[in-house]
Amino acid sequence: MKEFKDTIQKYLQERAAEDPLFAPKFANSKKNVDECCRYILGEARKRGTAVAMSDVEVFGMAVHYYDEENIKIENVPSGRSVSSTSRKVELTEEEKNAAREAAIKRLAEEQYRSLKKKPAKKKADTNVQQMSLF
Repeated sequence: MKEFKDTIQKYLQERAAEDPLFAPKFANSKKNVDECCRYILGEARKRGTAVAMSDVEVFGMAVHYYDEENIKIENVPSGRSVSSTSRKVELTEEEKNAAREAAIKRLAEEQYRSLKKKPAKKKADTNVQQMSLF
């Protein structure tokens, strides 16, 4: 976690040195890098248990934390592993198909559950007839 924090802090310091509009936001005494890291981890946690994010996305969240006045910080359980990489990940066709099938299955299950939760609609007027276009 220390390496993650140090990387974020270094990026934000460099950004503040180069960007005169960001510098006062980074100097805000109500904000700090520890809380910024908790914000990023909380946002990642909302996406699931195994999340891959690019460096650009992580740094964007760090800047967003400093840009916004009232950001809600999610608590992140300790012991979480954090890693970030700029390396582009290439999936094989087999992996892509497996991921696609898993996503379709998950979506179908979610839709089925949401349909089961909805209360049955009351029958309105049973004398309604289908109009014909011909």
